[in-house]
This record gives sequence, structure tokens and C-alpha cells, in this order.
Amino acid sequence: SFNRTGMSDRHFCRRCGGHLMTRHPDLDLTDVAAGTVHGIVFAPAVHLNYSEAVLRVHDGVPKLRDFPAEAGGSGERVAE
Repeated sequence: SFNRTGMSDRHFCRRCGGHLMTRHPDLDLTDVAAGTVHGIVFAPAVHLNYSEAVLRVHDGVPKLRDFPAEAGGSGERVAE
């Protein structure tokens, strides 16, 4: 694992070095790289940093410009 900001713990595979997940203890949130989970139906609760998205996702899930306010972001929602 690696923690550059003091806010997020990034976890990597010991064998291949691939990024597996990121824990955000202060938010009680864990980001899991979707490509690492096989056979599980994934339903996101929110999209973060959506203002920088390259691929727009039209799924009805809330999209935040950056991060939630409690994580130091604006908490501002953006349109799909």
C-alpha cells in the first residue's frame, strides 16, 4: 500500500503491481478497481471528479465535480 496524501491508502497487487483499491478512512469509503472484481455486479453510489471525465456515463448516479465537501472538495454536483 501507499499513502501519499495522508487521506487515501492505495493498495497494489504484490505480484503484478496493478492498482486494486483505494481506502479513504476519513470517508469510510473504499474505491475498488472494477476490473479486479469478476462475477460481482457493481453498482456505483457516486461518480467523483466527473468534471474531468473523458467518457460520460448516463446512469442516473450522482456526479460530483470533484470530491465531497467533507473530503475537502466542493461537493458540487454536475449534470450527466
